[in-house]
Amino acid sequence: RLLAPLLLAVFAAPALAAPPATDPPPELTDYVNKADASFAWKLVGKKEKFLGTVYTLELVSQTWHDTKWDHKLLVFVAKGVTPQPTMVLWNEGDAPTGDGADEMGLMISGQVRAPVAFLFGVPKQPLYGGKKEDALIAESFVRYLETEDGSWPLLFPMVKSVVRGMDALQAFAKEEWKFEVKDFVVAGASKRGWTAWLTAATGDKRVKAIAPLVFDSVHIAVQMDNQVKAFGKPSEMIHDYAERKLVPIPRTAAAARLWKIIDPWSYRDRLTMPKLIVCGTNDPYWPLDALNSYWDGLKGDKWVLYVPNAGHNLSEKDKDGKEQKLPLRAIATVCAFCRGQVYDKPLPKVNCDMVCPPGAGCLDVSLLCDVKPLAARVFSATALTRDFRKSFWEDRSLDLEGMKGECRIDVPKSGLRATLVEMQFQLEDLTYTLSTPLRILEAPKK
Repeated sequence: RLLAPLLLAVFAAPALAAPPATDPPPELTDYVNKADASFAWKLVGKKEKFLGTVYTLELVSQTWHDTKWDHKLLVFVAKGVTPQPTMVLWNEGDAPTGDGADEMGLMISGQVRAPVAFLFGVPKQPLYGGKKEDALIAESFVRYLETEDGSWPLLFPMVKSVVRGMDALQAFAKEEWKFEVKDFVVAGASKRGWTAWLTAATGDKRVKAIAPLVFDSVHIAVQMDNQVKAFGKPSEMIHDYAERKLVPIPRTAAAARLWKIIDPWSYRDRLTMPKLIVCGTNDPYWPLDALNSYWDGLKGDKWVLYVPNAGHNLSEKDKDGKEQKLPLRAIATVCAFCRGQVYDKPLPKVNCDMVCPPGAGCLDVSLLCDVKPLAARVFSATALTRDFRKSFWEDRSLDLEGMKGECRIDVPKSGLRATLVEMQFQLEDLTYTLSTPLRILEAPKK
């Protein structure tokens, strides 16, 4: 009898208000909304496979600084799946080879129970002397600093690719299926996760939800400082930016403007749609607690999944370093999130308080969910410094009493200990996991 009022109080209470964002900078929307006569798409193939149907579209999203951006856009419809008003749109880099993308796309479509689209060629590459990925983004940033031309940051045409992908998919659905697709769950990993954030930041009402994976650098200026505090210097994984003297962020007005216009944090008042953030606990790009710098400031429904003992590819490793072939935990949760958005069945709400009483030498953890988890576990890892990239995460069961659970974590006698709670849930036939934000405990200074 006491739990219902408690749940109501926890889940109905307003979140602590984050400082209001100033008016979002206009450069992103100015670029995305600019008319471009090169936009075009056509259906060039339809394959019937064992798991379902694969449509192949060719898309030209735009012409960016005299370069035409062409893309392959694949639409996957698993057997037994029918069009829905919401479609999942995953943005990816280079076009696939072989049948791997077909198999993965059809599997995900079957799990989501809706058509799923993969947009390739985000960004168009290589460009400017063979540059790709971060080297190409860094080149575009340098050109912005030289010209202060707001069309230069590569993230902007990457976002426009996704927006034009949504345009093409809506037109395709009307022609091929005689069906209206109204909105999208936009997803992607790494810089394509960055793109998912910024696609939502345009304010396009078709973006119903986002699932950015392994881009844990929202609130970028703060994150750059976090890297130095955790690693002693910027991560070696962002060397392309360091080599072009983009980080540490130069103390110039143009550099401050650049990092503002490409930072999702600048647009947080627009980012009110449901969000699933997926991180690897051992990702070499980001400090372990990067999420804590922006989580409380995000508005609207939000969930996080930390994949333990996983790096930037989200495939888990065991104690001997053997790695999974597929990031199964991440796939299951992303599919559950997408199905929930397609069919308006949001994931459970999770509330976790982690309190370290003064002088107690421990962390008291209280977990409360609005749906009873199948199981819950506490994951912990230790390190001598705030660099946890080489640490192995161990788990132990958390006893549940209905929809809540409690446990105590000891402060380490030396070094640091990181802790998070993971819950397992069921959505119809899908079993998936969610996490809480984590906490890092430091041994008392002697």
